[in-house]
Amino acid sequence: MNTDRSIVVAGAGAIGCFVGGMLAVANRRVGLLVRPRMKAEIERFGLRLTGFDGAENKLGAGQLALSEDPAILHSAGIVLVTVKSADTAAVAELIAQHAPQDAVIVSLQNGVGNVAVLHERLGSRRVLAGMVPFNVIAMGEGRFHRSTSGDIHLGEDADNTAAALSVPGLAVRASRDITGVQWGKLIINLNNALSALSDLPLAAQLANREWRKLFADQMAEGLAVIKAAGINPVSATPVPANWTPTLLRLPDAIFNLILGRTMKIDPEARSSMWQDLKQGRRTEIDYLQGAVIALAEQHGVAVPLMRRIVALIKEAEVAGKGPPGLTPQQIRG
Repeated sequence: MNTDRSIVVAGAGAIGCFVGGMLAVANRRVGLLVRPRMKAEIERFGLRLTGFDGAENKLGAGQLALSEDPAILHSAGIVLVTVKSADTAAVAELIAQHAPQDAVIVSLQNGVGNVAVLHERLGSRRVLAGMVPFNVIAMGEGRFHRSTSGDIHLGEDADNTAAALSVPGLAVRASRDITGVQWGKLIINLNNALSALSDLPLAAQLANREWRKLFADQMAEGLAVIKAAGINPVSATPVPANWTPTLLRLPDAIFNLILGRTMKIDPEARSSMWQDLKQGRRTEIDYLQGAVIALAEQHGVAVPLMRRIVALIKEAEVAGKGPPGLTPQQIRG
């Protein structure tokens, strides 16, 4: 892999702008394949990248390449795919048409099925799975705020792509079990839907034991499913995935003490699914809970709570009124 070639973010939304921006701050050649609205915003305001830890970096629009034209992929040595899961097949077609044959394709998306879709569309090209543990909020006027902690993980490869992408303020680590890491993240991402239905910031939601117990019950369903499928989830935090439901059910004082030592959460952090409902967009529920439910059906495992949560998210999507602000009791039905 030629590290002098550009890194192109395909589908630069909140995560893509933050990751691409941090790479540009570290003087990497970065291109963003963006929608017209995002291009106009960055051209007007530049990029302002802030973090839960007080970090702040600013970039002028001229410090990276911006384009709505997929021809920007022509110069890519690495393509970072950051589109929503429903758009993976479409962006794969653009990559197939425009990116060099030897470019490394890296999925930095939610869920566990995107790499298979990319492989299907891209044939023999090199595709790496990745996992982004942190949330990024689009604050407007070119500001993208990282609201939770954690390092990006990529599958190992001979060229050590993870090391090529790791820069100050954006650590990227190689993983020998990226499938386990992705499933570990998906199990945690089951809370995205609860955050969206609650209309509460993540920190406030996790500070409430009733919300945590609801999360724990849903997570226990998910863990039962992946155990039946023979999958071993790798936790993105020091707490093993199988211990997390027990941790979530602990009294507030004990839980908050442990959480504070394992993860940092900005008081205003929100899930991506909350952002989708807020902006009237379709959520990724079919690629998170939906993936677990599909596996549950294969292995004969009952997941009634997860099915109810999916139904409530879809009701909110159809209603188009944003996050509904439900209580744990209303979600349980």
